[in-house]
Amino acid sequence: MPTPYRYVTPVPTEVAAGLTAEVYAQIARDFGMARMPLFLTLSPAPEVLAPTWAMLRESLLAGRAPRAAKEVVAAGVSLANKCPFCVDAHTVLLHATGEHDLAETVARGRTPSDPEHARLFAWATGTATAGQAPPCPPGHAAEHIGTALAFHFINRMVSSLLTDNLLPAGLQRSRLVRGLGGRPSPGRYAAGCRGARRCRCCVGCRRARPRRGRREPRPGPRSPRCGPRRERGPPCWATRPGRRSWRPSRPGTASTLRCPAGRPVRWRTSRRGQRPAARLALLAALAPYRVTDADVAAWREAGGGRYDADLVRLLAFGAITAVRRIEAALAVPA
Repeated sequence: MPTPYRYVTPVPTEVAAGLTAEVYAQIARDFGMARMPLFLTLSPAPEVLAPTWAMLRESLLAGRAPRAAKEVVAAGVSLANKCPFCVDAHTVLLHATGEHDLAETVARGRTPSDPEHARLFAWATGTATAGQAPPCPPGHAAEHIGTALAFHFINRMVSSLLTDNLLPAGLQRSRLVRGLGGRPSPGRYAAGCRGARRCRCCVGCRRARPRRGRREPRPGPRSPRCGPRRERGPPCWATRPGRRSWRPSRPGTASTLRCPAGRPVRWRTSRRGQRPAARLALLAALAPYRVTDADVAAWREAGGGRYDADLVRLLAFGAITAVRRIEAALAVPA
């Protein structure tokens, strides 16, 4: 049976230990899914897995902003980054909140009919270039900005390491399958449900009585440890792409790509043998959907790394570099 994993072998949930097991357990508890392809593909590098989960949990799952609105932001960012896997995933999650028409509208890249959702969708699709503040109440701005930045990183990792198929044979492209996939199991609350007495997104809610089930996680320092806090610079896992670390430097050869705007971008490396690593980092930052088998094979042949964790760290380095530039350009409301 084909799997969505391209270049890494995930750590199975049954044998996970240490920090990886902690993250898996919290994902199952707070997200309601024991096996999420995104986090499984990051599992070879726990120091990347844990902060990625923390970013998603504290922005998308926890907080006061409506879950459906944050799903619109996540889907808009995923559309802008050309990540079909993430667009399909958030379409299913929007179905789970009961917003079926909104889910299908966003899946087609169309503007939602609700004015608030339409403004958030337009803002999310332009976060990489516009740099505007989110059109929402000030108390919700941090959650929407956090969601957008989290998925600028997640989209790049997903596009680099996973196929486009959320389900086997591309079944997620069927509206019927998306709708069924978003239905919660009987007796449980759907994603985003706060336990209302009459909730249209929960199975059995036509009966006017509350049901017990999973609720939204509370924000706070309950995420698995992500290592020592660093006040400046990128995270420690982003500055160590592999056992033979690669860093941009002034002298030497240059790896050249073109960014989506068409302008050439160069990242100089100190040795010619490090050009495959530079190319992978640039692809992760600017066009992760263009990462190919040949790119990864060239990096491995050049001695970039023998382990899956090295590849995860290298791609995370490029992805977080792009996110930091987007973050610096975003307007943050006072």
